[in-house]
Amino acid sequence: MTSIDTVFALSSGAGRSAVSVIRVSGPACGSLLCSLIGKMPKPRELALRVVRHPRTGEQLDKALAVWLPAPGSFTGEDCAELHLHGSTAVVSAVMAAMSDHPSVRPAEAGEFTKRAFLNGKMDLVEAEGMADLLEARTAAQRRQALRQMSGMPSFTFDDWRQQLLLIRADIEAVVDFADEPGVAEEAAAGIDARILNVLAQMTSAVERAAVGEAVRQGINVVLAGLPNTGKSSLLNAIARRDAAIVSDVPGTTRDAIEVSLDIRGIPVTLTDTAGLREDVADKVEREGVRRSELRIRDADILVWVWSSDVPGSATPVGEPSLVVQNKCDLESGLLRNESTSALFLSTRSGDGIPEFIEQLSTLLQLRFGDVESSLLVSARQITAARNSIRLLNEALAVSPGRLELKAEEIRLASEEIGRLTGKVGVEEWLGAIFSRFCIGK
Repeated sequence: MTSIDTVFALSSGAGRSAVSVIRVSGPACGSLLCSLIGKMPKPRELALRVVRHPRTGEQLDKALAVWLPAPGSFTGEDCAELHLHGSTAVVSAVMAAMSDHPSVRPAEAGEFTKRAFLNGKMDLVEAEGMADLLEARTAAQRRQALRQMSGMPSFTFDDWRQQLLLIRADIEAVVDFADEPGVAEEAAAGIDARILNVLAQMTSAVERAAVGEAVRQGINVVLAGLPNTGKSSLLNAIARRDAAIVSDVPGTTRDAIEVSLDIRGIPVTLTDTAGLREDVADKVEREGVRRSELRIRDADILVWVWSSDVPGSATPVGEPSLVVQNKCDLESGLLRNESTSALFLSTRSGDGIPEFIEQLSTLLQLRFGDVESSLLVSARQITAARNSIRLLNEALAVSPGRLELKAEEIRLASEEIGRLTGKVGVEEWLGAIFSRFCIGK
């Protein structure tokens, strides 16, 4: 056991419901449960019990109780759950009765999962996966989170660390013989080949990490173009609501407007930006243009929107993934420019909108649909892997005659990989990671 206090929390959603679940974990869990329901249920079997206030004997509810003794529980500690009728009055009364018990207190955000990590029931990657699953809004985020929770990425990270530990052990085994002619050179050559093998695996994972991180955070799709090309109208058409103000006055959009979307299971943040133009007298609009330029630079997918009634708008800024010619319903000389490779649509009539969404969806699936290819999905994980890669490159640069220095660089590299799963000094990360959880998880 790693904790002294026994903690409790409402693990189901707050507010009125058919059933509310209160979870308890800690050394006083058994005595608390007995004080509330009397006879203890058999382990891991739901039992119907009357719930009474331990001090007054007042009946608080009639509920299902389950007893989960350590270590066979989520946290690795003694645990229990009460499945109550989901009224606010019942839940408040039961939680107040629990608070009366010595050494029992309400749980903090993420405390149950943190105890599970500290008691070895899951590693840090699996805990992050659980946090991501709780926040998942799309199918891609759900699949990625479940993969992190499955232990498959952790298995790979542990394999990298084990390979480095073996390399270091082999170096130390030959250090005593390094003064003999040719021994150091021969040992260093074989060791460097093994380091390069691990290094290649890590580098490949880091190169694929952008996909995982983007899916985790949401793909940034930015609509850019000159004023009055219909970017705001396109945003509203895709979002199917009036998220942005539409006007024929140039410079109406002054700041970025974001809409969260789920496009075939992939999370997307669609952003409408201020129209780009150089001759801007208004300070507010000039700041909007500056912010648009930043959004264009940071976009995962840039969509350039132009129309034939806005001179010069067909020439894109940046490197757009998609080019859209809006207002293709205009008459006579302002008809669509068939010589361009743009998608043609009209936000006024709705023509071309489904085709644009289909092409955007295809592009999203092509670039970000393969979430199973990403081992590293968070900034913390990517940083640890990059630090390890840097240290391994430094180990390769060490001369054959300094095997002890090479061993030290490999030790540091293995510690960085240990930080991925929480096997090595991650105290500074625990608060940030587990604070993301809701209370009761």
